[in-house]
Formats: sequence, C-alpha cells, structure tokens
Amino acid sequence: MTMRPRSGNSEDVRTYFRRTKKIFKKIRTLHLPNVDMKYLSMGMTNSYRVAVEEGSNMIRIGTAIFRERTYE
Repeated sequence: MTMRPRSGNSEDVRTYFRRTKKIFKKIRTLHLPNVDMKYLSMGMTNSYRVAVEEGSNMIRIGTAIFRERTYE
C-alpha cells in the first residue's frame, strides 16, 4: 500500500506512484517463491484518480464513504 505524502495537490504524488509501480514490476520479475504480486495498492480518496492513471488496481476510498474522522 502506497499512501501519498500530505499535500494539497494530488498531482504532487504522481512521481511517488510511478516509483512504486517500478518497484512492483521489478519484484514481479524476480519470481520469488510464495510471492504473488498481483495487487498494486496505491491511492486514497484524495489521490485515487492519479493512482489509477499510474497503474493502481486497488485503492482505499474510506473518507469518501465514511467522511472525515472526528477526534475527541
């Protein structure tokens, strides 16, 4: 799971997602025993569009469903 650094602009995280995808692809080529690299989990509610554009096939959209957390 790759989460973006806190930033107001989701475009700022594109480079992080690209780098994560490179690492993901590299690990897949290693054919490690008992390692099945089929999910590239990147992005959350505020950055999922960029994450999907960069190859994510699993995202977390909790805030969009459950709203912002309130801490008391």
